[in-house]
Amino acid sequence: MRGLLLAARYLTIVPVGGGRPHEHGASLGEAAPWFPAVGLGIGLAVVATERITAWLFPMLLAALLTVTVWKLLTGGLHLDGLADCLDGLAGHDARQRLRIMSDSRIGAFGAMGLILVLLLEIAAVAELPAPVRWRALLATPAIARATPALVARFFPAARAEGHGATFRAGVQSRAVVLALGLAGLIAAGALGLLGLATLVVACLGALGLGRFLTVRLGGITGDVLGAGVETAELMVLLTVSAWTHAGR
Repeated sequence: MRGLLLAARYLTIVPVGGGRPHEHGASLGEAAPWFPAVGLGIGLAVVATERITAWLFPMLLAALLTVTVWKLLTGGLHLDGLADCLDGLAGHDARQRLRIMSDSRIGAFGAMGLILVLLLEIAAVAELPAPVRWRALLATPAIARATPALVARFFPAARAEGHGATFRAGVQSRAVVLALGLAGLIAAGALGLLGLATLVVACLGALGLGRFLTVRLGGITGDVLGAGVETAELMVLLTVSAWTHAGR
């Protein structure tokens, strides 16, 4: 349960007590198998929001409110990582890119990227048929939160110190298997074979982003892991949307 509480403190704004997650270092990596479970909790809250807002408002507005609550629950943690990674691409070499990513200010690339990702997610949620929508919203956060452990095991750390390095140090192969297994159970329970397909697509998307940024940064950082989660969530929603659209 200690790992579950640690994961919840890090991945959400829910006040479950304890110290700041960043102080736990490699222990957070050891808690990685619990990430999809926390994602399931996020998914339940998002589904509840969608059910209420869809009853009260037109679907586009309901989707906007649903995605807003979704991102607020995580404190914008992964969005921040995505924005930092996009801003870092403006650098001329790995050292300059890492320095740009350490800057708390958001740049043009980061702002444009966040706007486009959020618009894509809102549009995907709004256009999904109701019977599929709630299932996708339930599974997506859990699927995406299996990817940090996977990416951490596949790629080296860009810095000797930092959040990405300490997280990676705590992630063992067993943690990857457990995280993916739990995410697979949740995905299959919510979406059946489609859920397993979205898990594969999400993992490939996160690994592809990890590879792309490893080449440009010399390895992964905490921001890369966060960007991977956002990429995975978007890939799941787009895959479900494409599947349902093609089946009409």
